Amino acid sequence: MFGLFTRAQLKGKVLLQRRNVLDLNHSSGAPLSHDTWDEFTTKGVTCQLISSTVADQNDASRGLVGEEERVEHWVMHLPPITHSDTTYDVTFDWDVKKQGLPGAVIVRNYHATQFLLKTITIDHVPGHHGPIVFIANSWVYNTDKYHYDRVFFTNDTCLPSNMPVLLQPYREEELQILRGDHPKQKNDRAYQDHDRVYRYDLYNDLGDPDNKSPRPTLGGPDSPYPYPRRGRTGRKPMKSDPTCESRNVVPVLQQFYVPRDECFNHVKKADFTSYLLKAISAGILPLARELFDTAVPREFDDFEDMYKLYEGGIMIPDVPVMDLMFKVFPPLKSICPSGGSYLLKMPMPEVIKNDKLAWRTDEEFAREMLAGLNPHIITRLQEFPPTSKLDGYGDQTSNIKVEHIQPYLGKLTVDKAIADGRLFILDHHDNFIPQLLKINSLENTFVYATRTLLILQDDDTLKPIAIELSRPRLDKIGTKVVGSDSKVYTPPSSAGCESDKIQDTIWQLAKAYAAVNDSAWHGLISHWLHTHAVIEPFIIATNRQLSVTHPIYKLLQPHYRDTMMINALARQVLISAGGFFEMTVCPGEYALRISSDVYKNWNFTEQALPVDLIKRGVAKHDSTSPCGVSLLIKDYPYAVDGLAVWSAIENWADEYVKIYYPSDNMVQDDAELQAWWKEVREVGHGDIKDQPWWPKMTTVQELVRSCATIIWIASALHAAVNFGQYSYAGYLPNRPTVSRRPMPEPGTEEYQEVETNPDMAFIHTITSQLQSIIGVSVIEVLSNHSSDEVYLGQRDEPQWTSDDRAKKVFDKFSKSLIDIEKSIISRNKDENLKNRNGPAQFPYMLLYPNTSDIDGESATGITAKGIPNSISI
Repeated sequence: MFGLFTRAQLKGKVLLQRRNVLDLNHSSGAPLSHDTWDEFTTKGVTCQLISSTVADQNDASRGLVGEEERVEHWVMHLPPITHSDTTYDVTFDWDVKKQGLPGAVIVRNYHATQFLLKTITIDHVPGHHGPIVFIANSWVYNTDKYHYDRVFFTNDTCLPSNMPVLLQPYREEELQILRGDHPKQKNDRAYQDHDRVYRYDLYNDLGDPDNKSPRPTLGGPDSPYPYPRRGRTGRKPMKSDPTCESRNVVPVLQQFYVPRDECFNHVKKADFTSYLLKAISAGILPLARELFDTAVPREFDDFEDMYKLYEGGIMIPDVPVMDLMFKVFPPLKSICPSGGSYLLKMPMPEVIKNDKLAWRTDEEFAREMLAGLNPHIITRLQEFPPTSKLDGYGDQTSNIKVEHIQPYLGKLTVDKAIADGRLFILDHHDNFIPQLLKINSLENTFVYATRTLLILQDDDTLKPIAIELSRPRLDKIGTKVVGSDSKVYTPPSSAGCESDKIQDTIWQLAKAYAAVNDSAWHGLISHWLHTHAVIEPFIIATNRQLSVTHPIYKLLQPHYRDTMMINALARQVLISAGGFFEMTVCPGEYALRISSDVYKNWNFTEQALPVDLIKRGVAKHDSTSPCGVSLLIKDYPYAVDGLAVWSAIENWADEYVKIYYPSDNMVQDDAELQAWWKEVREVGHGDIKDQPWWPKMTTVQELVRSCATIIWIASALHAAVNFGQYSYAGYLPNRPTVSRRPMPEPGTEEYQEVETNPDMAFIHTITSQLQSIIGVSVIEVLSNHSSDEVYLGQRDEPQWTSDDRAKKVFDKFSKSLIDIEKSIISRNKDENLKNRNGPAQFPYMLLYPNTSDIDGESATGITAKGIPNSISI
C-alpha cells in the first residue's frame, strides 16, 4: 500500500577531485577548512538533471529541470593532502516516464573552495541501455562567482543538427559563455581564476618598456610583424606603453589568467616545479665555479671541465624513512632527491654517454640531420650552385664550386649526383642574412649564414662535403646589403700531418657555425613557431565554436591539453625580453622578428608530413605506398617512423570523421564546424587569412586532412623536436647556440690558438660558460616527460564517448601505434640501418608512441622517447 506513494529515484555517483593542500595553481582563494564548515552552513554541492525529451512548463524551448539534489557524505572525506579522486553519492527524485531521459545536469557549488568535477554517472536508468555519464573535467567554483549555471552534457556525441532540441539552448549558451559573449558575464575587468573566457590577443606581452626593454607587438592588421594570435590573459597595460601588456615574472607561481581548465593539474604542476628546481640546483655549483674560476675566468678550462657538469656532485645517502615518505606523499619524490642520486649534478646527455667523442665525427654531425633535434630541415639539392630566394639583398648565390665537392663524389659528376638524388643541403643562408648585421651587433656574438652540402653514400648515410660561411656585404657607403662575403670549407684529409690537424680544427669550427644556425632555427622556428604558436589559435577557436558534444571537439580536445598554459609561461620567461632564449641563443632580441618573417610563409597544408617530405625533395610520389610517398633516403629515421605514425593518425581521423560526416553536404551544413574554421582562418591566423592554400572546409577529405594535421603538429611533430633537446643539446659543443667570434684566419692570435690549443680555440668560439650552464638547465626542464603524461593512442577519460563505433576505431588506432612501437624497436636493432643509432650509439626513439605504456612510467623524465597527445611542455 505504501509503495504507491514511493517516488521514482535515480542513483548517481559524482567523481571529483577536491582542491588539495599542496595545490600550486592558486595564489589566492578561500582556506581549505571552509569546505567542511560550508557543508553545514550552506547547500553544499547540488546537482539538477535536465531532461532531453520533456519540455519545461515555463519555457517550452528548454528541457525540464529537476530539483536540486545534494551531493551526499561530503564531510566524511577530509580535504586531501595530495591530488586524489573521491566518489560521492547523489540521489535524484526523477521519474523517467514523466520527466524523460536526462541529457544534461546543472552543478552548483555553495562551498567557498573550488573542486575539479570529472564525471557524474547514473546507473540503471529505465529505458536506457547502459549508464548515463555526464562528462565534465572542469573546475567548479562557488556559485556566486558565476552569473550563469554550470551545465554539463552526457558523453553522447552530437552534431548541431542532431542535438536534442530541448538541449540546444544550453549548448548555444555554453558556447556564448566560453566566447565571453553571454549578456550576464562581466567583461569590464581583468579576468580571474574562475572566468572561463577564451579570447584572442596579440603578442604584446613580450617586451618590458617600463624597464627599457621594449619589443615590437607581433600580429594585427597594423603590425609589420604578422603572427598567430594567443589567448588573452588580461593583465594590466604597461605604464610607458599602454599597448603592451605587463608581465609578472615568477616562474613557479601563476600570476596571469589562463582559463582554469587549461592550467596544469596538480601532478603536472608539481612535476614542472620540481624539474625547474632541480635544474636550478644543478646549475648552482657550475655557476659558482664559473664566477670564481681562476684558470680561464668565465670560460670552461677544457672539454674535461665541461664534463664536470655531469660528473660528480653530492651523493644523497639512502634513508629508508624517505622511501616511506615518498609513498605517503608522492609529490615529494619529484622535489626531493632519493637515496643514491646526486645533488648539484646534471644528467649525462645521451650523445656523450657511450662515447664522449662521437659528436665530433662527420657521421654523427650528418646523422642528426635525419635523426636528431631538427630532422625536417634538410632538403635535396636541385640546382648547383645553390641559389637564394632573397629579394633586395644583391646576389646571394653560393660560392661553392665544382672543385670544392668533386673529390667527394667518386665517379659521379655534380649534375649526375643531383639527377640521381644524391646531393642534399642544410641551407640556413636565407634564414639569417636579412638579420645578420643586427644579430652580430649584439655583445659577444658573431654568427654566419651557412650552407652545408652532403652526399648520400651507398650505405644510406650522409657525409658533409662542404660548408659555406657567409656574411652580408655592404655597399660603399655601408647602408645596403649588396651581396655576401663567403668562404667555403671542406673536410680535411686523413694524412695525419700537422697542417691536417689544424684543418681538422677549422672543419670542426665550420660544423659548429652551421650547428649554431640550426640550433637557433630549431628553438625559434621548428619548436616554438611551428608547434607551440601555430596550434594555440586552433585551441581557442575549438573551445569558442565547437560544443563539447561535437564530434570534432571530442577528436581534437586531447591534443590541446596544457598548451595554453605552457605557452603563457613561455611568454613570461622563455621568449620574452631578457628571457632565457634571448640570453642563450644567437638571434637574441631579434629572434621573434625572424619568427614573424618565417610565419609569413607558413602553410598549414604543408605541415602534413607527406607534403613536407615532397616539398623538401626527400621523397617522391608513390601511389603504392600507404602514405603515397617513397623516401629517397631509405634510412631516414624521422621520416620512416613519422610516416608510420602519420598514417595511423590519418587513418584514425578518416574512420572517425566518416562516422559523423558520411557526405560533403554534412560538412558544409554544420554551422559550428564552419564557424570554427572561419574563426581559425580569419581571426586566429588572421594575418595570413588571404593565403590561397587554406582548405575551404567543404569536403569530408578536407576535414579529415585538417584534423590529422592538427593532431600531427600537436603530438608527433612536437615530440620529435622537443623531447630530444637534452639528449642531443645538453652537451653544448654538439649543438652550440651562439658563436662569439669569426673563423680564425692565418696570421691572427685566434689562428695561433688553433695551432697551439685547438680545444680552447673551439671553446672560445662557441657558447660561453654562463650561457651553456643556463641553456642546459633550461632544456633539461623542457625535455622532461611529466609523470601524468597521456600518450598518443591513450585517453585520460575512458568514458569520453558513448558511441561504440568511435571507441572501436580508437582501439584500432591504439593497436596500430603499438605495432609501430614494435617496428621501431626492430629497426633500431638492425645493424644495416646505421642512422638509427649512429656513432653516439643513441637509438632514435623520439617517435616511439609509448601507447603500450599504460602508466607512462617508462618514458617519465628525460628519456627521449614517447609521443604525448599534446604540446604540454
